[in-house]
Amino acid sequence: MGPRAHARPQGPAAKSSLSPCRGFRRFLGGIIHSQTAPSNLPGLIDSHAHIQGEEFAHDLEGVIERARKAGVEKVVVVGGAGDLSSNEAALRLAQSFPGLFATVGMHPHDAKDVGGEEWAKLRALMQEPRVVAVGETGLDFYYEHSPRQTQMELFSSFIGMARQTALPLVVHNRESDREVAEILRGEGKGSVGGVIHCFTGDYESAREFLDLGFFLSFSGIITFKNAAGLREVVRRLPLDRILIETDAPYLAPVPHRGKRNEPAFVRFVAEAVAAARGIALEEVAEATSRNAERLFRI
Repeated sequence: MGPRAHARPQGPAAKSSLSPCRGFRRFLGGIIHSQTAPSNLPGLIDSHAHIQGEEFAHDLEGVIERARKAGVEKVVVVGGAGDLSSNEAALRLAQSFPGLFATVGMHPHDAKDVGGEEWAKLRALMQEPRVVAVGETGLDFYYEHSPRQTQMELFSSFIGMARQTALPLVVHNRESDREVAEILRGEGKGSVGGVIHCFTGDYESAREFLDLGFFLSFSGIITFKNAAGLREVVRRLPLDRILIETDAPYLAPVPHRGKRNEPAFVRFVAEAVAAARGIALEEVAEATSRNAERLFRI
């Protein structure tokens, strides 16, 4: 989720093959001039968006229509941001609009607020047919709005729920690479999979999560000037393990940085991945959508 929840770009930024100025200008030029989706672009999937919030209350149908016009075929609406109501709202959207799917979870910031009653409601929501994943869940050791131990205990519980429901995990990770990997290795390796959303780590962390059976999802951060290291990471990863996301309404990509993000803008993330890897946008769109469909079974 948004500004309170995301990792700052980190990793091998200083080692990137892109120069800080010329390389970024060349990279930016490749994505800033293409504002409409080509007619032959395979349907994009925004694998992580929070469009059930009040930021979209006044123009939700317009947001969905703009996404479709931009070539976005499916959106995973992620629950768990704030309280139970975000999960319920995500499910309502998934039930109301074709191409929208929901997840059910609780952000690590709010782990301290999950008691027996809340857990029972979460379990019930996970049985709904339009729910395709468990999450957002994970660890956030940057802000620590909930005690670390409480976060870790709830994360372990959600891993158990993913195992019981045979659903993938949507994992939030900030300043907690080692702990997230340790818990996944101990609790779920071989029995649960999922995605590390809004990945901003280095190549070594990426490989560790891949080895645990997880996909890595990239957001608008990959278009930022100071994210050369992250673009180098995405260049080196296997394309069949990459997803793309907006994390709307947060982290709008260049050229919309600073504005409210929305699913239509996931195309700029796809373009950034294509530019970093030196391949066609269509190839990225097809691969990332195929990956999302395989992971979420949508």
